[in-house]
Amino acid sequence: MDISRTEQRILHLLAQGGRIEIERDDNRKIEAAKCFTRDGWVYPGFGLELFRKLKRKKAIKSSGGKPYRITERGLILVRAEQDNK
Repeated sequence: MDISRTEQRILHLLAQGGRIEIERDDNRKIEAAKCFTRDGWVYPGFGLELFRKLKRKKAIKSSGGKPYRITERGLILVRAEQDNK
């Protein structure tokens, strides 16, 4: 399965220690998602559509109410790069 360039960038951030945090409305529906780098910076251009794509591909997962992290499946989808150690 091939993934887009933006999905690739997000998965690289997550593989390096980043996380995705979601905000829910009063009805418990997800209304916003933010991607944070390992340094705590918010990654621009990340939204619900990209979040849902990654979740549908089982590349990210949350457990115990914690922020979303990359899964083993996500690590397989990520292509290796020289600077990603």
